[in-house]
Amino acid sequence: MHKLKVFIVGIVINLCCIMTYAQNRVTGNVSDVNGESIIGASILEKGTTNGTVTDIDGNFTLNVSEGATLQISYIGYTTQEVVVTARPLTIILEEDTQTLDEVVVVAYGAQKKVTVTGAITSVSGNDLIKTPTGSIGNALAGKLTGVSTVQYSGEPGADAAEIYVRGITTLNSSTPLVQVDGVERDFTQIDPNEIESITILKDASATAVFGVRGANGVILVTTKRGREGKANISVTTSTGITVPTRLLEFADSYQYASFYNEAQIRDGVNPNNVKFSPEMLTAFQTQSDPLLYPNMDWLDYILKDYAQQSQHNMNISGGNKFFRYFVSAGMYTQGGLFKTFDAGYDFNFDFKRYNYRANLDFNLSKSTELSLNIGGRVEDKNTPISAEDQNQLFRHLYWATPFSGAGIVDGRWIKTNPDVIPNPGADGLNPYYGRGYNNKVGNTLNVDVQLKQKLDFITKGLSFNVKGSYNSSYAQTKSRSSSKAYYVAVKNDDGSMGYRKYGEDGTLGYGESFDKGRNWYFETSLNYNTTINSAHNLGALLLYNQSKYYYPGTFTDLPKGYVGMVGRLTYDYLSKYMIEFNMGYNGSENFAPGKRYGFFPAGSIGWVMTEEPFMEEIKNYVSYLKLRASYGVVGNDNTQDRRFMYIADPFYLNGSGYNFGTNVSGNRGGAYEGAKSNPDVTWEKAYKQNLGVDLYFLNDRLMTTFDIFKEHRRDILVVPSSLPSYIGMTLPVLNNGIVNSRGYEITLRWDDKIGNDFRYWISPNLSFARNKIVEQMEVRPNEDYLWRTGKPINQPFGRKFWGFYDETANERYKAQFGRDIADHSVVLKNGDAVYVDINEDGVINDDDKIAMGYTNVPEYVVGANMGFEWKGFDLSMQWTGAWNTSRMLQETLREPLGDTNNKGLLLYQYQDRWTEETASTAKLPRASITSKANNIVDSDLYLVDARYLRLKSLEVGYNFNAPFMTKMRLNSLRVYANGYNLLTFDVLKITDPESRTSDRPNYPLTRVFTVGLKLGF
Repeated sequence: MHKLKVFIVGIVINLCCIMTYAQNRVTGNVSDVNGESIIGASILEKGTTNGTVTDIDGNFTLNVSEGATLQISYIGYTTQEVVVTARPLTIILEEDTQTLDEVVVVAYGAQKKVTVTGAITSVSGNDLIKTPTGSIGNALAGKLTGVSTVQYSGEPGADAAEIYVRGITTLNSSTPLVQVDGVERDFTQIDPNEIESITILKDASATAVFGVRGANGVILVTTKRGREGKANISVTTSTGITVPTRLLEFADSYQYASFYNEAQIRDGVNPNNVKFSPEMLTAFQTQSDPLLYPNMDWLDYILKDYAQQSQHNMNISGGNKFFRYFVSAGMYTQGGLFKTFDAGYDFNFDFKRYNYRANLDFNLSKSTELSLNIGGRVEDKNTPISAEDQNQLFRHLYWATPFSGAGIVDGRWIKTNPDVIPNPGADGLNPYYGRGYNNKVGNTLNVDVQLKQKLDFITKGLSFNVKGSYNSSYAQTKSRSSSKAYYVAVKNDDGSMGYRKYGEDGTLGYGESFDKGRNWYFETSLNYNTTINSAHNLGALLLYNQSKYYYPGTFTDLPKGYVGMVGRLTYDYLSKYMIEFNMGYNGSENFAPGKRYGFFPAGSIGWVMTEEPFMEEIKNYVSYLKLRASYGVVGNDNTQDRRFMYIADPFYLNGSGYNFGTNVSGNRGGAYEGAKSNPDVTWEKAYKQNLGVDLYFLNDRLMTTFDIFKEHRRDILVVPSSLPSYIGMTLPVLNNGIVNSRGYEITLRWDDKIGNDFRYWISPNLSFARNKIVEQMEVRPNEDYLWRTGKPINQPFGRKFWGFYDETANERYKAQFGRDIADHSVVLKNGDAVYVDINEDGVINDDDKIAMGYTNVPEYVVGANMGFEWKGFDLSMQWTGAWNTSRMLQETLREPLGDTNNKGLLLYQYQDRWTEETASTAKLPRASITSKANNIVDSDLYLVDARYLRLKSLEVGYNFNAPFMTKMRLNSLRVYANGYNLLTFDVLKITDPESRTSDRPNYPLTRVFTVGLKLGF
């Protein structure tokens, strides 16, 4: 036994010697291309978990197997593989321009993406160009997490979407701050060919520097600049058509008349006394006499099948070591959908936009750079003059009845003869035909001048910047109003048709009005960036800015302005541990002296875990992992045009006056008191928290980002409603509102290649944001469930629909609730809506309304960008969707026949109404005039689910690479076809799920189809 133990020990010793002999001790040094040692570089024996990191001098020592291969990696550098040799290794890592040099635009500067610790997301201008829309905001839908857009209108030149960053978070305006090249400007009408990138700043660490302006998030638009190299000329042209996504469908004349007669009969009118006689119904049905008994689908009649759209751009960029330039000129046109019926002048919607830009950079010396930006646009917009105001054009169109006129017949505008059809209502031409048009020509100019001076002679990395900007806008609107004669058809005694004329054809009048605006902006700053011992990266910013805006919305003769200071400190160690502190100290003239300035601090930290030695063994699978956290305070002074709320209680002269004494004809002039003032009023404060993770897998082929956030918004301006109206005064605005918000955002991206020619990608994203009102000085309601406080902002309320009344309704209701149907203030008849008596007081009234559904702004927004490239072909598409959003149908969409009982009737209102035959499937109450007060109140009958999934954009293209291009001096040649709003999947069906369903409906949303050509020289 002893001999056996000795034998085994001997074998083990020999094996250890053999293994020791097989191990090689390798040493080496890792540096960058400049010879600077790289500290903390990862050294890993390929295929094992055996590894180490470089020391402060970039040196390393590692025992490896014979013939081993080392993998050397460091964040921001390209990974290298080196076969072990007997000699010490000298390894030089090259910078990975896709990671180290990839920068993102932040407030007042740019940062390397690997060191960003805030919640920031961005999209490139090349991605925006793929969406053929006139407004840049529409192209953002679904592309960026934390951004929700709602496009209500498709009107040429007025189709910009409402944009929210992380939802609605205040009782006042939630509009984000927008800056173009660092200056507050509108960005919706910029030519997308001019845009380099759009960045969204979402958390406090990213927006605190904006102080009282940053609480709603910030959108930063960066335009293109020239780069050193030969001149590159790019020419892009596209043309296409626009068509409505979905139009309302109305009942025809026979259906309308049948519905009306049915309503009268159900309301107790003798069938012999109904409005529409059997002869009328027959005429409507057979269309035997279309002039006396018309049957018009007005939207089909007045709208064209399509309108034209085009976009053209030419730009040139390049430069040398002394001068760089980007110069662009573009044109965008979009026609309207209205027919003009040879009126003698064009009153159709029409929009033309001419964009121009010149971004120039001059190196005045090795340390001095001067930049000049000149940009702007000229807009030419044509709109018809409406019967009331422009916002009510489609409202009046939807009021038209199908038998109210015959349209244009033989050059005559034919309206229905009221002697034939009593009270026929307004026709579809009445809101705009013959009334003339407005033509508005506007000119916008933006100029920036910036000087950057390096101060390396003081200390390396120090620089000084000064910037001045001027913006102006001017518009002239020409109003060419007119009138048009119309005719009614009259049947003569001999059976022939005659016409009775009303009015005269007027000549085009002339009137004009002007709009103007201008503002200036100034900033100066000191910047410092340095690296200590090749490991400690330090950055600092100190900035002063000031701005002034002329002709504001209220008190237009008094400019408004801002002044403030900005500070930022950033530090990272080896791009592994990061900390950042931001602050804004600025003020607003909206508030009283002593309360105008505020301090808004924010801090954030980051940790790249994959640079730690203990992560080496999983780095082949988890290539990058960064944890982020931020907290800070940001302000909001957007008071919706309220100004000087702190001044002494105002009073106004020349009001409606007062009537004193006896035998006095009319009122006598006098003064009246305005709202009470509040000298302590100040801005809102948003306390924001954000936690984030950036996680990449499989050599960055799969990239994920996750953020979770909370916000506590307090000191929101609210007007107390605790005083009854007969008191005769308005309480002052108080900082008493509180709103809490929370949510999360997820982004995934898979990007891979199959072989050498096929590349594909898919990038889905999901955003969720929900708010809750904590305090808004709400008067205590009669019932606890009526509190708006505790609910989301703009939460819909309505009655709870139980079912339709019939002979068994009371028994069924009593069996469910243990009590009779409550008093509905009308005598319920079969087919009337029955509502739940929420407070069980036996009466249905406003105290029986409950919270239901969701708001117009969705809580969930989803997007997916996907596509592939194969040789010269490429395809890309953008899907976007939303849910937890509702629409409360109003006016024409809810009330059959309208408030005057001679307005529009939608087809679904006719088809889905209650009848004895459809009692089990009906979705709407019976046809009735007298019971409408009960049947059309706010309730879940008219609260519709507006969730949708939409193919927002699609582009298919081919890039040529042919010998003829060299002869033509073409560097690139691309042909493509793309579209916008191509497919929509939703449950609403009645109208487009994004459109307004209120009493101010807009121009229909449109889908776009274009073909284009892009040339590069």
